[in-house]
Amino acid sequence: MSRVRPSTSEGGYRGESFSLIIFFVFNMAGNTKIENRSSFDTGQAEEKFMARAIELAKLGMGQVAPNPMVGCVIVHNGLIIGEGYHCKYGETHAEVNAINAVKDMSLLAHSTMYVTLEPCSHFGKTPPCADLVVKMKIPKVVVGSVDPNEKVAGKGLERLRSAGCDLEVGMLEDECNRMNRRFRTFHQKKRPYIILKWAQTEDGFIDKSREEADFGQPTWITNNLSRIAVHKMRSDEAAILVGTNTVLKDNPSLTVREWSGNHPLRMVLDRRGILPATSAMLDQSTETLVFTEKEMESKPNLEYIRIKFNSNMLSEINTILLERGIQSLLVEGGKSLLESYLREGLWDEARIYIGNARFGSGIKAPETDWVLDREEKLDDSLMRIYYRNEEGNQESRITDGRKN
Repeated sequence: MSRVRPSTSEGGYRGESFSLIIFFVFNMAGNTKIENRSSFDTGQAEEKFMARAIELAKLGMGQVAPNPMVGCVIVHNGLIIGEGYHCKYGETHAEVNAINAVKDMSLLAHSTMYVTLEPCSHFGKTPPCADLVVKMKIPKVVVGSVDPNEKVAGKGLERLRSAGCDLEVGMLEDECNRMNRRFRTFHQKKRPYIILKWAQTEDGFIDKSREEADFGQPTWITNNLSRIAVHKMRSDEAAILVGTNTVLKDNPSLTVREWSGNHPLRMVLDRRGILPATSAMLDQSTETLVFTEKEMESKPNLEYIRIKFNSNMLSEINTILLERGIQSLLVEGGKSLLESYLREGLWDEARIYIGNARFGSGIKAPETDWVLDREEKLDDSLMRIYYRNEEGNQESRITDGRKN
C-alpha cells in the first residue's frame, strides 16, 4: 500500500546557518526518543523523525557529491533504534548505515524507516539500498522525496511496493528537495547549481579604482569571520569561476584554507592567454581549468579548454561542467562576469557579503532589487542570501540600466 503525503514548507530548512552551527548528537545505538508525545499527534511525531533524518543528511555536505545528501532514521515503538547518513562519496549509503546502527536486528521487521530520498535501485559503487530494505523485511518506509536521477527516478519506490512495503512518499518534501538543490538542478536542468558571490562596501562598491601598480593583492572589504564563511562555502561547492581581471588584480588562490574541506575545481576565463605563469591560480597545486581562445599546452592539474567567447559562452561552460559531472558552481567575480550571469538569468542563489567600509568611489557592485531570503551577522559584516525561484522571477537591476 502506498500513500502520497502533501508537502509542507514549515520547519525552516531553507539553508545552513554559518554563524550558528549546532549538531545534535543522538545515540546511534538506539536510545533516542521523542519526548512528550502527548503534546503532538502522530503526524507531527513522524515529521520529527524526518526532520532528524534531514539534520543527519546535511552532515554529508561537501563530501558526497556527485551523490545526493541522504539521512535515514529507523523507529520502533516511538524510539529511534538506528540512524545514519551518507558520509562520503563511494562509501555506504544512509540506509545501510542506519541499519548497521541497530543493535537488535529482530526489531527491523516491526519498524519504520524514515529516509530523506528514495532508496537507490541500481548497482553503482554500492549495491541497491532498496534491495537491502526488502531483505531486512522493514515493513514501512517513509520517503521525503523522489530521486530525480534517471537511474533511479521511481524505480526504488517500485521495488519497495512490489515487495509489499507500506510506502509513504512526500513527508517534508520541500525541505528534502531544497537540501539537495544542487543535485536536483544538475539532473533536472542539466546544468550546475549556480551561486553568485561578491563582497561590497556599505556604499555599494566591490573594489577601488586601482592602477596596475596596485595589482596583486585583493582589496579587503569584510572581516576574518566573513573570509572563513567564504572558505566554508568554497568547500561546499564543486567548482569556482573568476574572470581575467580578478586574477590580474587580486591574484587569488581560490583554495580552501580557512576551513577544513575539499578544494573546488578552479576555473578562470583567459580569452587571450594573458595571465602570468606566476599567477596563484596557475600553480598546479589543485585541479584547474582555463577557458581560452588560444591554443595552449595543458599541464598536470592545469587544463586549457578552447571555447568561443560569444553570447553562448556561459551555456558552453555549463555543458562542459555537465559532461564532467560538476553539480555546483560558485561564481566569485568580477563585475563583468557576474553581470553576464545576471543578464542571462543563469543563477540559482546569490550571497552578498557587506562590510562596514566605505570607499566613496570605485567599481560599483551589481544593483539588485531581489527579495531577501535571510541575513546573517558576521561580527561587523553581513551576509545576505537570495534564491531564484523555479519560475526565475527574482529580477536583478544592473548598474548600466539593463534589466534581467
